[in-house]
Amino acid sequence: MEPQRYGPFPYSPINRRPKLEWPNGARIALCVTPNIETFSLNEKMPGGAGSSGGIIPDVNVWSRRDYGARIGIFRIMEVLERHGIRATAALNADTCDLYPEIVEDAIKLNWELMGHNESNTRRLNSVPASEELGIIQRSLARITKATGKRPTGWLSSGMQQSWNTLDFLIQEGISYVADWVNDDQPYTMTLPAGQIVAFPYSAEANDRRVYDSLHYTAEEFETLLKRQFDVLYREGAQSGRVMSIALHPFLSGTPHRIDAVDGALRYICAHEGVWLATGSEIVNHFKSRIQPPG
Repeated sequence: MEPQRYGPFPYSPINRRPKLEWPNGARIALCVTPNIETFSLNEKMPGGAGSSGGIIPDVNVWSRRDYGARIGIFRIMEVLERHGIRATAALNADTCDLYPEIVEDAIKLNWELMGHNESNTRRLNSVPASEELGIIQRSLARITKATGKRPTGWLSSGMQQSWNTLDFLIQEGISYVADWVNDDQPYTMTLPAGQIVAFPYSAEANDRRVYDSLHYTAEEFETLLKRQFDVLYREGAQSGRVMSIALHPFLSGTPHRIDAVDGALRYICAHEGVWLATGSEIVNHFKSRIQPPG
């Protein structure tokens, strides 16, 4: 993609689109995305509470995230299985080597796995184009080797892209990308390399923003998820919506927060017309129903 003022897609106001219909007349397609991530102790960690300010090693911030891999992710798995939800997990490829048991359990649960860079301490917009393509290729190859399935979706670490990212993803056979958080429905992006679908990942129904940036309580996060659902469910009666919930095991997987996820999902799943879907199921249905521009 050449540098430009707007994205590689036409502006499309929600009140001027064709009706989007989900299977069996569902109003909402619910997709839960745990972020299964690795962080290198010998690299600069992201900022946040207790951060060393870039000094390595940042034991406080690193070990907080490692808690999510050791304990938190398994609490999230238990809750999602209880509600019959197959997650669409964003997987750092290094997880396959550092935390192979997590990948093993995700496979047993039949989770869908998206590419999510190699490590969360390295971002695509901070490396040369040749290295960026290598990161994408190595990430997809490592996940494919570990799981036997090549990912069809992608979420960049930190949701950060370069001008080349979308073309590289299309070149590598990725059909949808979750970095663009500007819609409640999927839409098609057209680039020189071809087309790719933007999947409605959420920066709002996202525990990273809620807990680390807004400093909400667990009860407030549960309320936020229920209110998000109520509005999308109401609007979904006219045209289908996607409700995406982004979870980070080091946040929502802690003892004092996990019941907020459980309570919100219990509320959502008690409604008729909720399609529990994975990213690729949503995108494939969308592509079968909506003729992309071009």
